[in-house]
Amino acid sequence: MVDEHVKLVPIANVGRIMKQILPPTAKISKEAKETMQECASEFISFVTGEASDKCHKENRRTVNGDDICWALSSLGFDNYAEVMLRYLYKLRDFERVRANQNKLGFNDDDNTDDDDEEEEAPSASTTSLAPLEINIMERVQRRRFN
Repeated sequence: MVDEHVKLVPIANVGRIMKQILPPTAKISKEAKETMQECASEFISFVTGEASDKCHKENRRTVNGDDICWALSSLGFDNYAEVMLRYLYKLRDFERVRANQNKLGFNDDDNTDDDDEEEEAPSASTTSLAPLEINIMERVQRRRFN
């Protein structure tokens, strides 16, 4: 039998996510973190299982991001599927840009120590992907307070 904790999302990650949405002075009980840990883990298993069933029917062994988005939608989580699909496209664009830069020989190790150079602009990971995370949190907060 597999240890039950192996199947659960790490509780530190759950607590960190919970803290992001709460006011800075809010406290979170151990019981609340454990409850959310179990719920999040169950949700991930539920969606992944649906995606895995689809892959099995299509004789594929690898579940990909599109399969997860399809599963979210087919299970009635259309709002999540929309957001995840946008994130997935942004992630793919970011990875494509990075791969092209690597092919052309651009990478972070090429920086010199010249004092004349301007400070580097934020990377694509912080400019493209981080705003989407903020939008998700804003949407959750708007729903809670409306």
